[in-house]
Amino acid sequence: MANVSVLTESDIRALVGLGHDELTAIEAVYPLISEAVGSMPPIQRLDVPEHNGEIDIKSAYLPGFDGIAVKISAGFFDNPRRGLPSLGGLMLVFETETGLPAAALFDNGYLTNIRTALAGAVAAKHLARADAHVVGIVGAGMQARLQVEAVQLVRDIDQILIWARRPEAATELATSLTRELGIEASVVASPGDTVTTGGIVVTTTPSTEPLITKAMLRPGLHLTAIGSDAEHKQELAVQAVIAADVFVSDSRRQSKRLGELRAVHDAGLDRTTVELGEVIAETSNGRNTDDQITICDLTGTGAQDTAIASLVMNRARAQNAGQTIAT
Repeated sequence: MANVSVLTESDIRALVGLGHDELTAIEAVYPLISEAVGSMPPIQRLDVPEHNGEIDIKSAYLPGFDGIAVKISAGFFDNPRRGLPSLGGLMLVFETETGLPAAALFDNGYLTNIRTALAGAVAAKHLARADAHVVGIVGAGMQARLQVEAVQLVRDIDQILIWARRPEAATELATSLTRELGIEASVVASPGDTVTTGGIVVTTTPSTEPLITKAMLRPGLHLTAIGSDAEHKQELAVQAVIAADVFVSDSRRQSKRLGELRAVHDAGLDRTTVELGEVIAETSNGRNTDDQITICDLTGTGAQDTAIASLVMNRARAQNAGQTIAT
């Protein structure tokens, strides 16, 4: 028999958000990924093509963490037309020592959104120019909003440029960000217009064809691509990936299978890549000069899920949050 904690989305939102402690927790897992500490199996994905959807399963065991998270994440990208969020799911947490179930986190995709946004902030922290102050966003969904909010943890931002396939969604996001953050946000006419010299760009779409080309790149740019996490997705043109001075991935293995490196290899090309954990641990170089173009491909890892779930569990225990059921 085991006592299992049950937390709802409202419980979880009260425990974690886009804070500096959460940023530190996510940042800490990348060196563990690069050092192959623990165990992180390949992502399992179930496609639902007739509904433009997919269900992904991610997990990781990390030594020193109290729990092992298994995340079941649903992405159904036509949902906004139905007035529904495109992402959903839950996490199950198992005790590291015994394997007994410890918690069910009914977060409806909230933790995935938070840890993905924090990952973008980690990438910007280590790869963007120190004086970067303009953020370009490709896409206008929830992750687009959260990426802007998270990058403020690591850079002083005074301008936001937004492009999305649906201009009305871009306008709505720009209006909302200007009002809520007090930062000038405007809609631009093309993905290339989000790119500025020395700025930051984050691509946040489920696109299956390139949105950013080599011709759009500018000196000093840092670009974080988070949309490509399946074999059929691609946000960056192959030649844009090749042209970057530094190409970083959260996981080489995943980037080659699911991320922006997949199209490069399918084209019979190759490029040098380092992992974000190596940059953080300073065992590989990231940005060396202000003029360099850096790209970080974030495919999302089970290690991030275990890290954010462990933080939730620690805070839930300290605050006696949620409900407990006996199984």
